[in-house]
Amino acid sequence: MKKRLITMALSVLMMLCMSVCSGNTINSGDNQDAVTEISALENNETESLKENVMSEGTAMYQLAEKNESAEDEAIGGSSMTMKIGDTKVNVDWEDNQAVEALKNMAEDGDVTIQMSMYGGFEQVGSIGQSLPRDDKQTTTSSGDIVLYSGNQMVVFYGSNSWSYTRLGHISDKNTKEMTDLLSNGDVTITISIE
Repeated sequence: MKKRLITMALSVLMMLCMSVCSGNTINSGDNQDAVTEISALENNETESLKENVMSEGTAMYQLAEKNESAEDEAIGGSSMTMKIGDTKVNVDWEDNQAVEALKNMAEDGDVTIQMSMYGGFEQVGSIGQSLPRDDKQTTTSSGDIVLYSGNQMVVFYGSNSWSYTRLGHISDKNTKEMTDLLSNGDVTITISIE
């Protein structure tokens, strides 16, 4: 579009230069016609560009909607939830093989994990089977959920640095709320599919 406009503008300038050099006079009406023609081209190309952007935006939205529904169908239109004791918490689950394996376990029935306090900053409990690991050196924060040694779930209300596989993060509780949930004795965690 810009090339076309530049070409048109150069053409008008060349006509002006040629007329001035040859001593011919150009009627101001001719100049106005050229400007009007350039302006009309700009408007047509702008409208065409707007239509293309709108069309592409609609197509992208439809594709995103289709992908979301495909994801829902992949896990039966349900999501994995977690409770600490009787308190349901909002978890932003990681997208990895360990979480997928945990979902598969939960599809067969609730996964109940008896947790124990450890170190004054976390609760740890056996999942009952090994999950795929992708351990990385990690510094955790309150609300983090990790896999330790492939078969232990750890939920933090403090911080620690170790090699873990990330499972998720509790996003609806602050540090004080996490401490209140986890620092007053052992808890039971229930993971289920809704």
